[in-house]
Amino acid sequence: MRGRDTAASGALVVFWSSGFIGAELGTTYAPADTLLAWRYVVVGVLLVAALWWRGIRPDRATVQRQAGLGLLCQAGFLGLIVTGVGLGVPPGTAALMAAMQPLVVASLAGPVLGELVSWRQWCALGAGLGGVALVVGGDLGAATAPLWAYALPVGGMLALSAGTLLGRRWRAPETLLESLALQSLVAGVVFVTVATARAELTPPMSVGFWSSVVWVVFLSSFGGYGAYLLVLRRSGATRVSTLLYLTPPTTMLWAWAMFGDRVTWLGVLGLVVCAVSVTVVLRADTSLVSDAPPQVPKPGRVHLLLADQRKRRAVRGRGGRDGDDRAGDGR
Repeated sequence: MRGRDTAASGALVVFWSSGFIGAELGTTYAPADTLLAWRYVVVGVLLVAALWWRGIRPDRATVQRQAGLGLLCQAGFLGLIVTGVGLGVPPGTAALMAAMQPLVVASLAGPVLGELVSWRQWCALGAGLGGVALVVGGDLGAATAPLWAYALPVGGMLALSAGTLLGRRWRAPETLLESLALQSLVAGVVFVTVATARAELTPPMSVGFWSSVVWVVFLSSFGGYGAYLLVLRRSGATRVSTLLYLTPPTTMLWAWAMFGDRVTWLGVLGLVVCAVSVTVVLRADTSLVSDAPPQVPKPGRVHLLLADQRKRRAVRGRGGRDGDDRAGDGR
């Protein structure tokens, strides 16, 4: 079980990071709206075909529940961040804003989910945010975006946080396939509508663009978001959010390997800080990922048990004295 959780966590970090690389690949050939629309068209067609082939027919409650999560975790998160970057917010700044998500989730995980966060974990989460800042520090310069545009990445981060908490709280009975299919369909409707409104739906007929679509469909959607849902269900909201701290440094390594981007010493230091912070959070004594709250006996129940034990001892004591009295009378 632990080995599977570790493998799922590693897959989440690697495949979630692939989305940033896929975006850089795809936007070389077309606007971001076009890439997002066709990514979700392909994902939706493939997953609906899989549902039909397996004979799965979601009911209305399932569709409503997963539609809400799809609007938050996919359409809201990706759409708002991509739009903010498109308006001039530096990608590093957007990434740093998105990296606040683990802190938001940890703040609400206690009252909403009952997942406890210790002071050691809070320190590690804060250090992890600092590590992300080191990784993206070279991309935090001046920008031409209007001030209100900076609210969009923040809104995307809050949308993913809300969807993460709701998904964990609801503990939906749907299979991973149902969840991924329905959420992707809803996000696809949103992105196709936006691309159509902006006259950016028509895709370029180039191998480069469609190779990028294949990349983000299989690595980012099936791999990245599929692993996200799996870790959320198995390990909890705080754990899955904390792992996202590792995606900026992993993206840095992807970009170095694929595009020859320079890796700075600050970036390496940030990678180390993020890795240590995530390790501290996940290994802390207070569990963040229990599937159910611990079963602590209620005080009233404990008192009843003790009273019952005292009563039984008293009865046995009286029984022994009565036996001695009867034996004395016989003499």
